Amino acid sequence: MPSYQACCAHDHDCEAEECGPAWSLHKHVHLSHVSALNEAVQGSAVSVLRPWHQRLEPPVPNLDSNDDDPELLIHIPFDGTVKLKAVCIIGGSDGTAPSELRAFTNRDDLDFAAVGELSPVQRWELQDNSSGQLEYRTQLTKFNGVHSVDLHIPANFGAGHTRIHFIGLKGEFTQGRREAVVAVYETQPMPDTVSKLPTTGFTSDVA
Repeated sequence: MPSYQACCAHDHDCEAEECGPAWSLHKHVHLSHVSALNEAVQGSAVSVLRPWHQRLEPPVPNLDSNDDDPELLIHIPFDGTVKLKAVCIIGGSDGTAPSELRAFTNRDDLDFAAVGELSPVQRWELQDNSSGQLEYRTQLTKFNGVHSVDLHIPANFGAGHTRIHFIGLKGEFTQGRREAVVAVYETQPMPDTVSKLPTTGFTSDVA
């Protein structure tokens, strides 16, 4: 599958509707359900999913793969449906930055064995992006109606482990999550709906 080149995401020279801050999907990421396979510190994937303006700030902790295994698989669900337009990844130094990215959409059952057999929706060859000025555009027709995306990083630039400082997702929120409608029924009739009982005509024989 062909890879796609990065494009510039400078805040000062992009069209207003295409800038990272304007189209950041961070607030629509279901953070409590984000997960990653082969992360050295459990839960660290959440720390690198931050607002666009925080992309150059060091996360605590970084998202690192385990030693001697650079592969990562990051599951990112949204709180509704989105049109994913671009991905920005800032990696570590000394060869730890990811060199390849593969994306899968709307899957909740992926592991390393599965992504090794499946064709990704799209694949990118990554470049050094320590300044956070590069983004990788998606093929829009393949990323419409997305409620989750899995980012598979199979390799880096030669280090024993992979390090990620920031993952940014750019796009358009299209539909909120549908919630179940809970109907509440009255257990007792309201006073104005109670029919008056007919008069019996009985009289008390108690003196």
